[in-house]
Amino acid sequence: MVYHNLKALIKGIRSCKTVADERALIQQESAAIRASFREEDSFARHNNIAKLLYIHMLGSPAHFGQIECLKLVASPRFADKRLGYLGIMLLLDESQEVLTLVTNSLKNDMNHSNMYAVGLALCTFANIASEEMSRDLANEIEKLLGSSNTYIRKKAALCALRVIKKVPDLTDHFTVKAKNLLTDRNHGVLLSSITLVTEMCEIDPNVLEEFRNAVPLLVRNLKSLVTTGYSPEHDVSGITDPFLQVKILRLLRILGKGDERASEVMNDILAQVATNTDSTKNVGNSILYETVLCVLEIEADSGLRVMAINILGKFLSNRDNNIRYVALNTLNKVVSMDTNAVQRHRNIILDCLRDGDISIRRRALELSYALINEQNVRILIRELLAFLEVADDEFKLGMTTQICLAAERFAPNKRWHIDTVLRVLKLAGNFVREEILSAFIRLVAHTPELQAYTASKLYTALTSDISQESLTLAAAWVLGEYSEIVLEGGLVDEEDPKPIADNAIVDLLLSILDSPYANYLTRQYVLTSITKISSRPMISAPQQERISEVLAMYTTTPELELQQRAVEFASLFNLGQVREGVLERMPPPELKVTVMGVVSENKPVGSSSGGDLLINDDVVTSPTTNGQAGGKTNDDLLAEIFGGSSGTPAVPDTSGPSSPSAQPNSQKSTIDDILGLFGNSPSTTTTTSSPSPASGLEGLAGLSTSSSPPPTTSASNPMSAFSLPQTQPPAPATQPAPSRLTSYTAYEKNDLKITLTPQTSAAKPGIVNILARFQVAGSTPVTGIVFQAAVPKTQQLQMLPMSKPDVNPGSTETQQMRVVAPVGSAVRLRLRISYTINGQAVQDQVDFSGFPPGLTGAT
Repeated sequence: MVYHNLKALIKGIRSCKTVADERALIQQESAAIRASFREEDSFARHNNIAKLLYIHMLGSPAHFGQIECLKLVASPRFADKRLGYLGIMLLLDESQEVLTLVTNSLKNDMNHSNMYAVGLALCTFANIASEEMSRDLANEIEKLLGSSNTYIRKKAALCALRVIKKVPDLTDHFTVKAKNLLTDRNHGVLLSSITLVTEMCEIDPNVLEEFRNAVPLLVRNLKSLVTTGYSPEHDVSGITDPFLQVKILRLLRILGKGDERASEVMNDILAQVATNTDSTKNVGNSILYETVLCVLEIEADSGLRVMAINILGKFLSNRDNNIRYVALNTLNKVVSMDTNAVQRHRNIILDCLRDGDISIRRRALELSYALINEQNVRILIRELLAFLEVADDEFKLGMTTQICLAAERFAPNKRWHIDTVLRVLKLAGNFVREEILSAFIRLVAHTPELQAYTASKLYTALTSDISQESLTLAAAWVLGEYSEIVLEGGLVDEEDPKPIADNAIVDLLLSILDSPYANYLTRQYVLTSITKISSRPMISAPQQERISEVLAMYTTTPELELQQRAVEFASLFNLGQVREGVLERMPPPELKVTVMGVVSENKPVGSSSGGDLLINDDVVTSPTTNGQAGGKTNDDLLAEIFGGSSGTPAVPDTSGPSSPSAQPNSQKSTIDDILGLFGNSPSTTTTTSSPSPASGLEGLAGLSTSSSPPPTTSASNPMSAFSLPQTQPPAPATQPAPSRLTSYTAYEKNDLKITLTPQTSAAKPGIVNILARFQVAGSTPVTGIVFQAAVPKTQQLQMLPMSKPDVNPGSTETQQMRVVAPVGSAVRLRLRISYTINGQAVQDQVDFSGFPPGLTGAT
């Protein structure tokens, strides 16, 4: 059955009982429409196109009607034109070849005597114009911007917006006309023209300078909107044209940024808008929010900035969750501008920690971290600890990290610092990072006057709860090191010390081994702890015998690390003075700023006042000077790791608690061996390895990455469970290899060229040192380069940091890599490069296998 008009087709489709019936009807009608098109029936064309567009809206193919839409547009009847242009907008997009046939029809109708026909052409152009069409019709659009008809001017401004988005080079064509449109009294024309000017200013900085002269005009327009009484045509909830007000404020923000003169002109009207706008309605809040963004972006005076932050503080008390979230998000961005103004709203920010919405709690947490300073650290940490007690598990890792960082940075005294970390360990010990635990142990080791207090607190806490892993690890370490202090002075309480027997400490530690909460790591700590306790003079013979039996039991455990420790510890029992020397108290490790990777929050604590931590996407490192920590050489750093410095003995002696015996030759040999791995002698200045961003490429198509971690104590060492992580600051890459070596191009796009220069040594087959060079071919610098690499699982990769992430024209930056591969195998790399050029972020991935065969030596 053939339906003669759209109404009949709709009725027929709605009467279908199943989807199959509907599909069959649509196919039948589409076939009838195609047959009618072939017959060139001009009288039925209008109805056929109307039915076809309805079929298209139902999701069925209708592309065969594109040419018929063009024929309708050519019709002199307005109804045909309207339907034809509607069909073109629905059935065509800017990638269609048929679009070139539309250009002439659009040009003709833009010069039509009927303003509604002109409006149809402009509306169609604004929806489907391609780059080529924009160039062809730009002159027509420019001419219509000066039309005397407001209806046409408004639509022409939106078409001009489409043109400059597609062809930014044509921005200059519309500058003069756009300036004239800003003086228009019609709100519709003004709204579309301000949208056009805003886009022009964002695209072309030269245009921005030109439009700064229009700031007084925009201020006048905004003032008339604010002071105008009731206008029924533009009124929204008692506010005159809020959409136009928001557009003007957004343009003022762009024009005032970085320009004191323009900012000064708009200061008064911004204060007037902030004061007179009704904040009880959502329409008023949208204007206030845009005003706040404008004030914070331009060169406003301090009083106006404080007013803007106070508006955000008022938003925090709003019942609408969206408004509170927006306020917290904005305060997070501006807290570094005026911390004192944000501090005034600290109480209401802390109240948001108890909000039912998890997004608001998260933003309030981030803001709380940024507000911490020396004056309020006690108050804010107390509130954060109270929230930690009831927080969701997903918050706890970030909270424990940030609280401990704040305590480390702003602690009024060491007693408060230790109490804070102990509280964190008790509340969320299963969510504490290893770096935080290491920093706490370093703190205890460097605070001898509080070691008895800390050991007592940890003993008491562990007695009541052994389910928190970090609390267990800290208690095992401290009790193992300082058990004699507790046995001599007793448990330090608020009143009198309480005596404690050695069997109580041993019982507590052994109970951990059998608890359901014990894991591989805690057993290592406990075995080391009880072994160290057994060497203390105040431990009775029965307890020493008991510890010996436990160690003997673990010599047959299937867990290899525990078995090795138990065997080594058990053998120490028969070595007399050697045992006492090996198990003596460890010297305090070097104090340093805690460094770690980014957690869930965007800022480190105290970021509002310039932090000591530098946060990147993958690694957080403490600042360095010229790539060296305190001017130390690699010899010094390696010597520290292996137990001494260049002028300090490396191996402890058994004659005293902290009197090391000098073995310079042995130490020098160790350093020679380590530096030899990187292809340099100890006399040459080399760089220390640091975690590479390449670690983020694990799992790429069966490839894995390997970076060189900071050296730590070997797992076979009996004291390795107590060894603290040694971190080293990143250093610049090594000097480029000699020019006689062959370079291979690995990447060459967007004016950035990356070459790889391999270097091998016959004495070390399987080891390939690769120098990556970064150069810019054009005149535009490339910034923010992140260079990552991955190798097959049979190979290992180590990467040093890039010498500089920004490459300027004419300069060369380098990055050193080292690949360890089976002898005879081919070196293959998967490279991921991300960078910014001309303000555009670029990310590429390439597979490189261009090195010659035999690079790793003969099999």
